[in-house]
Amino acid sequence: MADLDRFKDQRVLVTGGAGFVGCNIVRRLLNIGASVIVLDDFYTGKEDNLPIGHPKLEVVRGSVTDFDLVRRVVKASETVVHEAARNIIVSMRNPREDYEVNIGGTLNVLMAVREAGVRRMVYASSASIYGNPRYIPINEEDAANMLTPYSVSKFAGENYCKAFYESYGTSTAVVRYSNVYGIAQRPDNPYCGVVAKFFESAVAGEALHIHGDGQQTRDFTFVEDVTEATLLAALSPKAEGQVYNVATGYEASINQLARLIIEVTGNRVALDYVDRRDIDNIRRRVLNIEKIRRDLRWIPSVTLEQGLRRTFQWLQEAGGRKAEV
Repeated sequence: MADLDRFKDQRVLVTGGAGFVGCNIVRRLLNIGASVIVLDDFYTGKEDNLPIGHPKLEVVRGSVTDFDLVRRVVKASETVVHEAARNIIVSMRNPREDYEVNIGGTLNVLMAVREAGVRRMVYASSASIYGNPRYIPINEEDAANMLTPYSVSKFAGENYCKAFYESYGTSTAVVRYSNVYGIAQRPDNPYCGVVAKFFESAVAGEALHIHGDGQQTRDFTFVEDVTEATLLAALSPKAEGQVYNVATGYEASINQLARLIIEVTGNRVALDYVDRRDIDNIRRRVLNIEKIRRDLRWIPSVTLEQGLRRTFQWLQEAGGRKAEV
């Protein structure tokens, strides 16, 4: 999109920039011509997700829980994309760490952004804040219904963004991601999502393990579409103080996903139904994306089948080990 060319020669901080979504954002920014600082503690992120040595990339190893460090890297930036977080699996195992990173870390970033007068901070939130919705598709104004420590902390971050915008005039925008998958989602990461796990099993000729009956649905969103939406939210004046669903508006069951991955890989593996996990407490998910379409002129460009084929191509080329994106 032509609008993203405005990032050329900007200085952008991406927290969590060595992670799955973060590294895609970093590479997109570098391709546009931005200078990028990555702040990452490498809890789940990997150095080889990044083009180390790129002349416009600076990688800082550290945590968003370190306020002095956050202040330093924010001060050197014009725009901040805040992707750093403990994911849902880690959060379930250690709620206190979830609190310290997802809530405390976000507050640190906001305080530093306010102090430095940064042009815009985009906060990566999650559709998990909706829980089991009363109505489908889910609108941004629908009630939150947090069912996990992770969803509590992501919603707390959203509320801090709103409070800083309303109280101090800090320019923030919130993007609620829905089940992001795609290039650089590494199967060797024990915290990766269902798409990467299914691909890993299918390629190995092993059964796909489905938690529950497989009829639960999700709105799977390709990472390149998520990247575009996030960066548009960082630029558009209309996005200031706003919250946007970032999804496809298409509801797919886990059974459908499994069948598509079997078709894409060409390996006729079995489906193995196992007990559902504590995190598998959402029955249906599909989001309304009319607001972001109207405000930011963003619509997803990659269908689920297309995204899965592109993901499989990357896995074949990279061996599932390095994010050669």
